Amino acid sequence: MASTNTIRILDGNTFVVSEDTGDIEATPSEPTGLFSLDTRFLSKWVLTINGERLNALSFDDLQYYEARFFLVPGMATHYIDAKLSVIRERAVGGSFREQLVILNHDEKPVDLEIRIDAGSDFADLFQVKDEILNKKGEIYSEVEANCLRLGYRRGNFVRETSIVSSAPARYDRDGFAFSIHLEPNEQWNTRIDVETIAVGPGGRDLRLGVGTRNVERLALQHDLEKWIADAPKLNSQHEALAETYQRSLVDLAALRFSPLSLGGATLPAAGLPWFMTMFGRDSILTCLQTLPFTPALSKTTLRILASLQGTRFDDFRDEDPGRILHEMRYGETAAFEEQPHSPYYGSVDATPLFLILLDEYERWSGDVALVKELEQESRAALRWIDEYADLVGTGYIWYERRNTDTGLENQCWKDSWDSISYSDGKLPPFPRATCEVQGYAYDAKTRAARLAREFWGDPAYADQLEQEAAKLKERFNRDFWVEDGEYFALALDPDGRQCDVLSSNIGHLLWSGIVSHERAEKIAQHLVGPRLFSGWGVRTLAEGEIRYNPIGYHNGTIWPFDNSFIAWGLRRYGFPEEAAVIASGILDAATYFSGRLPEAFGGYQRDLTKFPVEYPTACSPQAWSTGTPLLLLRTMLGLEPHEGHLSVDPRLPVGMGRIEVLDIPGRWGRVDAFARGRLEVHNLVD
Repeated sequence: MASTNTIRILDGNTFVVSEDTGDIEATPSEPTGLFSLDTRFLSKWVLTINGERLNALSFDDLQYYEARFFLVPGMATHYIDAKLSVIRERAVGGSFREQLVILNHDEKPVDLEIRIDAGSDFADLFQVKDEILNKKGEIYSEVEANCLRLGYRRGNFVRETSIVSSAPARYDRDGFAFSIHLEPNEQWNTRIDVETIAVGPGGRDLRLGVGTRNVERLALQHDLEKWIADAPKLNSQHEALAETYQRSLVDLAALRFSPLSLGGATLPAAGLPWFMTMFGRDSILTCLQTLPFTPALSKTTLRILASLQGTRFDDFRDEDPGRILHEMRYGETAAFEEQPHSPYYGSVDATPLFLILLDEYERWSGDVALVKELEQESRAALRWIDEYADLVGTGYIWYERRNTDTGLENQCWKDSWDSISYSDGKLPPFPRATCEVQGYAYDAKTRAARLAREFWGDPAYADQLEQEAAKLKERFNRDFWVEDGEYFALALDPDGRQCDVLSSNIGHLLWSGIVSHERAEKIAQHLVGPRLFSGWGVRTLAEGEIRYNPIGYHNGTIWPFDNSFIAWGLRRYGFPEEAAVIASGILDAATYFSGRLPEAFGGYQRDLTKFPVEYPTACSPQAWSTGTPLLLLRTMLGLEPHEGHLSVDPRLPVGMGRIEVLDIPGRWGRVDAFARGRLEVHNLVD
């Protein structure tokens, strides 16, 4: 039964994707069902009454963790005069529960046979994504006293789904049913609890102790209310901005993920549906975006990533001592090492970004204790940059996967296979050194020097780091500069040849500070020029490049997170009008997505489409897209921690009106920021 609407509800470690009737009928290649810990625990959940499917009148996604479906029997026609109303109210809070209500509107009594067909293929999310469902264990279904138990067993790897109804039901291996009698205007209801169980070695439920058991709706509501109450308040004449800000706060709450065995601490999961787990790069960049608004996420993210920092050489996982992880998975393929994500360390940028976040967090929070607590992990990260990341011996960070079967080819943020190219369209050999990562390394060493001097009591180390950063900046501006285009190359190949395409990566160089000031103006011109800027945002690859494609994943689409860091970098180098152009375009695009910016959207010229074109497989919500409006707010208001207080230097786009951000937390306590739009920015782009 195909549906034109897909309903998603989630709560950190658990999410449900269904049709607009609430039914679930998953195929091996679609991320539909009840998922937790990278496993699909329900692939079938279909409600019938007297053998008949139901038609959706409407649905409400009440909060990120709950939805309500209003249904009637039969298929849609031009005229519906149903004698029954059916309401399914669903919530996730670690597991899954559904309240089913049936109302009889007829003047005579009715006898109804109500059934829910239930089943699970226990697919690993990687298997769904790759469209390969190859189960090597045993799938079973057992009827117990007042319970249906679905399960999968492969050695010590056990996943189970337990289904219990509050009203008496008849259970069989394929679902459960009720026979009910309703008088006129009478209603019937039951609560169905679906518990997911992940059993590890020794028979212990891996989910115990991390808040993944059933959490009641009231507790979830209180948690969300507290989350929003703790964040700064935004008052704005620009109604769409206020709506987008509120949407971002709610989605950030939804994306909080609790890694197993780490005591319930949370960090941002990367995105729904494919990436509901921890990612080093994604979590760090999201924390950098949201630091002025949700600082607690940064502290837990730093601690979690530090606790899982690489300690050895492991070619299967691309692990080195000091390296920050890329991705952690909990499904079957990771458990049996059919893919390396347990955890996988194939990220070239997470390690310098870890150092950047630690320094930025201290600047905002004054949390010296955490800086001291993570000194050894920070020194190990710096050693990784110098000793293990320079694969060619030229002083740059390079990447090349050692796991050639399942490791990532491109280990930068543009991690699709064809994202790095020469201007003739050919792909360079490995190892590769992308430009933005060198900027991150420069920024990391500069910031770590401050930490060493002020908090680690090691001024000699601080001097060394500053000298290394200065040499890197000089070397970079020589080797990466494309003379005939007057921009920085996307990457270098192992022979030092430039991947000389014009890309959005040059904007990351601005927020890192590695660009020499005499070249910054030309970079700013490129970023808001017609080849890169579409009117909605900066494209990942410039129009006119051979591999340019407005709906190519990293070769011409617009990524909101990318644009937020570009705008931040433009402000850093003194280009507030250009930053406002980008902020205005992205925030305008957000209105077409109901305030929820997707992972990416099409790079088509704005006057061609009149609306942002959706990218078909984009994650939504996605953490660093959710963080984008918050970093744009920081950028437009010019919020920067400065010598123990908050500096405010607003530069707003035309039409933004008055903005008030109240109770911004930091080492200064809580302060307010005010701004009014006044810049003439519309004439910067043809």
